[in-house]
Amino acid sequence: MAKHAVITSFLGQTKDRFHVYNEPRNLEEKFKMVAEIEGLTGVEVVYPYEVPSASETRALLDKYGIEIAAVNVNVKAEPEFRNGGLTSPDKAVRDKAVSFIKEAKDFAEEVGANKVTCCPLGDGYEFSFQADYSKSWAHLVETFGEAGSYKREIPLFIEYKPSETRGACFVDTASKAVVLLNHIGIKDMGVTIDFGHSMYGKKNPAEDLCLVASSGYPFYIHINDNDALWDWDYFVGTKHFMEYVEFLYYLKKLGYNDFFTSDTSPTRWDIKGTFEVNTRLTNKIWSRLDELIKEGLENHVGAEDFLASWKFFESALFNL
Repeated sequence: MAKHAVITSFLGQTKDRFHVYNEPRNLEEKFKMVAEIEGLTGVEVVYPYEVPSASETRALLDKYGIEIAAVNVNVKAEPEFRNGGLTSPDKAVRDKAVSFIKEAKDFAEEVGANKVTCCPLGDGYEFSFQADYSKSWAHLVETFGEAGSYKREIPLFIEYKPSETRGACFVDTASKAVVLLNHIGIKDMGVTIDFGHSMYGKKNPAEDLCLVASSGYPFYIHINDNDALWDWDYFVGTKHFMEYVEFLYYLKKLGYNDFFTSDTSPTRWDIKGTFEVNTRLTNKIWSRLDELIKEGLENHVGAEDFLASWKFFESALFNL
């Protein structure tokens, strides 16, 4: 059975440009909710804004019997990071961004997390001539390299996203994340593969997964869905069911045994019900894939006659 976690910021109050959704909750209230959601056993907490001290966080994890999948370090919310923290022309700002990641690794070590993940959303641009691309790339190599080399036993995972909060993020695709890691040259780093970020970036999540896997870098998974026009963070399978099945198939083939962490935003939908969909549907597909493989699924992967393959899916997957 797949292991499931949730980014805990989605268990409280969230906002978009026009509305506020759900009630604010402190970390203990969120952990209590996790313990009540069927299928969830882990959390990804957001550092530094969402968590109390490491000792308090560890005590809450123990109290509710929850594992910690990762520490998500936020390097975009500080006023100094508005125009980019890791790529700022000001070295003092870059140093502050790096210190956030190092402190997140210290926090992870104390609470027992085996990884830190970072999505550098503030680092990017909107307009032509707004950014010096060569310098910005050099700064990414410098800052992520320094952060990644600190406490290598707790790997730093880089998460890509096409845009938000910037019109274009520098690390916008899984392939560019791999290129960045190659430039940094630290094998004790990885890529956080977000299903929705790949779809929104007009990429195939399964292909992104295979690319990262072939690079030799470890990977960690965020699950959600969207309409490939924006990162809506819908629950899984709502827009791209077949792509999600394919994504899970390759994760199974690659022997993935880490958490499936829900990066899903329950705005107009019940919070518990939303995350139960993610765990329930993922587990059903995960189990069904074992049966499909026995029934000959692998004979249809890469086969020339896709009409025959589709007929297989009609009966074996959809039971039509």
